[in-house]
Amino acid sequence: MQDISDITRTDLSGLDWQEWLGQAEEAVGDAGYTQPLGSDHAALFCERKPVLLVSFETFDRLDTLSDKGQLFGWTMMQALGWSHLCLLSRRDTWFRDALVYGYFDRLVDDGFFDEFEQVIFYGAGACGYAAAAFSVAAPGAKVLMLRPQATLDPRVAEWDDRYLAMRRTSFTDRYGYAPDMLDAAANAVLLYDPEIELDAMHSALFNRANVLRFRTRHLGYSIEETLARLGVLPRILAQLSADKLSCHSLAQLWRARRNDQGYLFPLLRRLVTEQRDGLIVPFCTNVLGRRRGGPRYRNALNAAEARLAEQRG
Repeated sequence: MQDISDITRTDLSGLDWQEWLGQAEEAVGDAGYTQPLGSDHAALFCERKPVLLVSFETFDRLDTLSDKGQLFGWTMMQALGWSHLCLLSRRDTWFRDALVYGYFDRLVDDGFFDEFEQVIFYGAGACGYAAAAFSVAAPGAKVLMLRPQATLDPRVAEWDDRYLAMRRTSFTDRYGYAPDMLDAAANAVLLYDPEIELDAMHSALFNRANVLRFRTRHLGYSIEETLARLGVLPRILAQLSADKLSCHSLAQLWRARRNDQGYLFPLLRRLVTEQRDGLIVPFCTNVLGRRRGGPRYRNALNAAEARLAEQRG
């Protein structure tokens, strides 16, 4: 069987769709397979331990999460030795394709998911929608979704005007309305930024007894990238697998942002732009007190304190 390190050392960056699929298949070797599903989708499987991660990923975002252009699921395969099935799309399709439906039908008919002790579905955005929608193929699975859409059916979500090109795509046939598809899941976790109003509205449609919704304020559309950069995303999946994920544990993991300049400086910039001097002072004091800041935080603190002093007369 192909060694995991041989797979994860493979550099797949900068390749086009066909080249990427070919080299990924070569990297996986006899440990799994790569199967094209039409021109816009492919399935990639690598078998390891009896925990299966089913990730939905988009080809044009692979370089965002990996400097080698690899699948995010390979991170979990390397870290925990999980088996991995990836449904990969060339672009954001929400995986609304009869060939994808047929592929999952065959997996169900073959009892594929029954071969694993645990199945976890994962995705972000359009892929988060797919993770929820296709989880129905493996009753009892666990699901992690980052800012997913519930549907793009205009009869339900006409208020979401971000994806107008998808309005003619059917979200009412098989594997359609994502919140309903979660009814068979053991539990699901949904992360979203409440300040992105349309994401928050989709999140509200997932308000089910088996869905834990957690707010990641100030991350906007970059929840996946930020959590991956912080090293938090694999830990969330690991805790989900171990039945240890809760609001409390998520809040503890979320504290990692306090040491991340990629999170702190945009937040400082926003506070300065909005002239929130009453918040700039404690924010910069906290950052500087933990020796995580630099001159820009000191300068912002001094300027805010000067303006507040002037206002007090």
